[in-house]
Formats: sequence, structure tokens, C-alpha cells
Amino acid sequence: MKLSDTVDTISGVGPKKQQALSRMGIETMQDLLYLFPREYQDRSTCSRISGLTDGISVLIRGRVMLSSLTGSPYRRKQTLRLLVSDVTVEEESGSADRENMIEVIFFNAKFIAKSIRKGEVYDFYGPVRITNGKKQMVHPEFSESGKEDMEGIVPVYPLTAGISQRDIRKWQRLLKSEITDEDMAEEVIPGKLLEENNICGINYALSNIHFPGNGQKLKEARYRLIYEELLVMQTGLMQARSRNLAETNECKTDPETDIWEYTEVFPYELTNAQKRVIAEIDKDMMSERTMNRLVQGDVGSGKTAVAEAALYKTVKSGYQGAMMAPTEILARQHYRGLSENLGSFGIRVGLLTGSMKASEKKQMLSDIAAGEIDVVVGTHAIIQPEVVFEKLALVITDEQHRFGVNQREAFRNKGSMPHVLVMTATPIPRTLAVVIYGDLDVSVIDEMPPGRPEIQTIPCDDKRRDRMYDFVRDQIKAGRQAYVVAPLISESEELDALSAEELYDDLKTRFKGFSVELIHGEMKPAEKDAVMERFYAGNIDVLVSTVVIEVGIDVPNATVMVIEDSERFGLAQLHQLRGRIGRGKEKSYCILLNRGSSKIAEERTRIMKESRDGFYIAEEDLKLRGPGELFGLKQHGIPDLHMADLIKHIGVLDKVRDDARGLLEEDPDLKSSENEKLGQRIKSMFGGEASLRI
Repeated sequence: MKLSDTVDTISGVGPKKQQALSRMGIETMQDLLYLFPREYQDRSTCSRISGLTDGISVLIRGRVMLSSLTGSPYRRKQTLRLLVSDVTVEEESGSADRENMIEVIFFNAKFIAKSIRKGEVYDFYGPVRITNGKKQMVHPEFSESGKEDMEGIVPVYPLTAGISQRDIRKWQRLLKSEITDEDMAEEVIPGKLLEENNICGINYALSNIHFPGNGQKLKEARYRLIYEELLVMQTGLMQARSRNLAETNECKTDPETDIWEYTEVFPYELTNAQKRVIAEIDKDMMSERTMNRLVQGDVGSGKTAVAEAALYKTVKSGYQGAMMAPTEILARQHYRGLSENLGSFGIRVGLLTGSMKASEKKQMLSDIAAGEIDVVVGTHAIIQPEVVFEKLALVITDEQHRFGVNQREAFRNKGSMPHVLVMTATPIPRTLAVVIYGDLDVSVIDEMPPGRPEIQTIPCDDKRRDRMYDFVRDQIKAGRQAYVVAPLISESEELDALSAEELYDDLKTRFKGFSVELIHGEMKPAEKDAVMERFYAGNIDVLVSTVVIEVGIDVPNATVMVIEDSERFGLAQLHQLRGRIGRGKEKSYCILLNRGSSKIAEERTRIMKESRDGFYIAEEDLKLRGPGELFGLKQHGIPDLHMADLIKHIGVLDKVRDDARGLLEEDPDLKSSENEKLGQRIKSMFGGEASLRI
């Protein structure tokens, strides 16, 4: 057996289990080996039944004294009840009383009943429930006494339907016994760093992360794997950054062209934050190296004005610019705005989308190639092979995370190392930005324009749901429009939450006489764009949606945002959704309908009610939920982290940054025999050569 073998070579893994493992991203033995436990259960000692307390999870060893199976024998839903006596007490006294007995219950137990025999001894692990002095365990894990998967420090893995903890533990043991030393995982951390940091080897770590001999060995294994993940990530990002810095600016803009001439025509005063970011961009484009800048700005902070100024400077310096948006309707919105604002300076703006007629598209492609179009706005149609620019010098992506890596790289290759400006309204906490971007050029528009209409955030519970929708009806009667957002598209058996389809059916009846429509992520792009166009035109009163509208067009007349089951959304997502309203002059209302009662849900509601600062909200979300993929690390070029936590392990990260810097100073390309495995892992982790370009 080798780590490169596919999982279907394991005995007992048929097509169904293979498909289930595939859903978890597990295709090979190596994938399985790197499926790390999410927690551990200490089953190193058996507890006496007489000493059990309510609510704790324990391992007990007991003899089955009585067994009762109730329910129809022809149906699966039968209940198995066992009366189990403490074996330890039996051994000591030769008998057991009620104090030393516990009732063990299994539901849907038709098949379980065949595995448990009266009079035999079994190990049971699970939470204890004591009611009126009666001890119970409901659906515990169990096995014949003394089996190794029930004792010691036992790993608990993330699962999917069709895969059990017992399955994963059995397969991990198989790997441990079958994979030979020469076929085990390769060491990617240079020996020098292993020695300096007193870090254990990779195979010791992998063995003890799954089945730790004791708590100390688990600690050593965890530290090693955390250090490795952070070292690979940080070294890769530093390499990418150094490559970007080495790129010579082949598209220098004209120092004689005054970027501020453009901003003077705005009918409003730019904020100091906007002025600062425009100055940073202007300096970049005139410097000796190619610009590669991310602009973060909260919803409504004025990122588009900054992008317009950059495009003005580019075109007036004799080049072309391009802006790519994730949806056709958003591209059209940008096109309308840029045509009006840049057009007054004689700058020619063109639109390129997938839905254009063949004749229109042919003419547009000809104009772009001939330099007759100065600024091209569009969707992914811009990056198709047939699109050729005469002199592309600036590419801008709006909501960059909506595009795949290959799409973004294709866009970049349309010119000779064009300047890159990435805009996003997804706030990344300052805590994470420092970690993720390091010395990367990041601009933050951290100031909102004055005069923005107030958005009142209102918490609501299920008891006031009817009154809340009466308020929405009043707003619609006054000529306004409303969004109603649900966490699911369709009804789910697993989750107790309203779906968009259920809401749509309910609201069509509730708002009879008004126009109610539905939009969700499984609709075709053209269908979604058509619905949003009708909403923008005022032909829809209530738009029922999933989070597909999180990034969308400005609808100034939409003044109400109802978020059903708001406790199922993260703070950052709630803030993005709230940003869809408050785009006009009227006061707007964001109603958070919360059916949960957890402290975290209450804390989220409090934060949303008290703040409109997206960066503060993102920081608070981080504290409540941890990083994970919370802020879309993958969206910003950062690979998955399975063991490391960018907040909890900040101390390890500081050490890793120093080590990575030292490695690259001695061996920038990681070509030495000591470092080449690390270089290969970096390419694997980043899906190729690490890049922080668009």
C-alpha cells in the first residue's frame, strides 16, 4: 500500500463510501492520512457507574443484564434498551445493585440489537444523563470490551453522510500498519529548522496526531504540523511578494498628467481616505515597478471613484484600461457610470459581455484591438482568447474573490505586465491583513462619505414576525422596495431554518397585490441578471433571495432588508447584506429575524445594531468564530489551513516569519537539496507557483 494509492484499494471501501470520501476531498491514501482529528476524547480510564454525574461523557465497562427490543420487527425504527451492570463492582463484590447499573438506549436499533448479546461485557462511551436518580446513556459508541478503538486518547474526525468514526479510525490504523517507512510522508521542513526549533519528524507527528501515545506526544505532533503549515504558507507568500517587487514597470504613466484634474469634476468632496488611496495608486503607476495593489473599502466608501481616477490617469498617459465585474448586471452598472463620468473627458468606454449579439461583439473586439476603445468594462468575456488589446496598462477587478485563479491570470496576460488594482468590499480584519499580506501593497478606505442615509438595524424574534411584515408592507405602499433573505434555497431535513422557496410561497400570499419574485444561486446567470434588472427598474416590490445578492447592483429605492434566521449568518456576511440598502436618500431598515437563543447569536445582533464599521465587525466576527475560511482566505490567494489558526497561533507565526525570511535570504528559489522539498510543497499548496497577483 502506498500513499499515492486511491482509497478504493482499502478493503470495504466500495463505490458509495468512495463517493462519500470524495465529498470530503479524500481521493488518495495521502488525503486520508492528512484528515486530522477535530478533537480528542480521553478514554484512558473506565469510570465506575456508581460515581457518574449528569452531563459528562465517560467510558464505562459493563455486562448486559437485560435486553429489550420494542417496536414492530418489520420496521427499522425499533428501540433497544439495555440494563448494564458495572463489571468492576462485580469483580470486587461478586454482585451488583441498582446504584451500579445504567440504562443504555439505542433508537432505530434493529441492526444494533444483533451486535449485542445478553451476558457479555461491552465498553460504552457517551454522555451520561441522570433523571430522578436513574442513570442513562443514549446512543453511546460501543464495542466488545478491550477493543483498541474504544480506549486511550481517541480521535474524533470530521464526517460526512455514509462515513462513521469507526470507519475513519479503522482506516487510519490500517495506514499506520500497512504504509512502510520508505513510503511514508516526505519531510519538507529543512533539517536545520527541525533542529533549531526542536521539532519532531513528520512521521512521528502523523502517527501521534491520529493515535497519540499520551498528551505530551499529541502536543509535539500538533506543534510540528502547525509550524509546517504556517512555514509553507508564509514562505510561499514571501516568494510571491519578492517576484512582484522584481517586476519592472513597462507601463509608466505620464508624470505630466494630473490625476487630480479628474477628481475636481465630482459633485462631492472626496474623503481624506479616498484622496490618500488615489495618491498611493498615482505614485505606484509612475514608479519603477508594476503596481499590484488591493483596495479594501467598506460598502459605500467610494471605491469606484478611486478606480475611475486610476483609469483617467492611464488613458491620458496613452494606454488602455479594463474593469471586470463578476456579473453582467454589475458590469452594466459600472459601464453606465464610467461612460458618463469618463466620457465627459473624451474617454471612450466600451462594454463587453457574453450576451452581446455576434455582430456587436465583433465590432467591439475590432475597436478594442485598434485602440478605439480606451476603457473596456465587462464580465469574464473580457478574458476570452479573441479579446486583444492594443496597449493595456491597467486591469481592475471588482469583488476579486468572485473570479477563479485561471480567469484572473488570463486577464493579467492581456497586456505587458499591466498594473493591477483589485477592489473588494469584503473587510479583512487588520489582525489578519498583516498576516496574510505582509508587505503587500494594501490600501484601506476607512472613512465613509458624509451624508449617507441612516440604516436602522432592528432585532426581531419569531413572535413579532407578523408585525414586522406589516411594517414591510407599509414601506412598499409608500413606494419603496424590500429584500428578504433566507439561509437556504430549499427546505432541509437537517437544518431548522426557512428556505428561500418556502419564504417565496409565504410572501406571495402575504403580499397579494404586490410583485414578489425569487432569486438564488442555482439559477442561470442570465435568469439572475434578468430578475435583478426588473428589481432595479422598480418592477419588483419584494425580492426573496439567498446570499446571492451579497454582491449586487445599487438599488436606491430599496430601503428594507429582512434577514430570516439571521443567527445562521456570520457578522461579516450580515454586514455585506445590510450594505445592499441605504443607497438612496431615504432612511433604510435592516431587520434581523433571529429564532435562536444562543449567546453568540445575541452578541452578533448587538454588534450589528451598534456598528456600521465593516472592519470592526470583521474583527468581532473573527473573535466569535475564528478564522477558518470565515473571511474567504482562499479568495485572497491563501490556501486552506487544516491545523493552524492564524489568531491562536500568532506566536508560532511570528517565529515562522523569521525562519522563512532567513531561508529565502540564503536560497531565494529553494533549489538546494535541503530546501527543494519545501519548494515543491509550496507549489502543491498554492496550486502552482504562489502568486498574489489579481
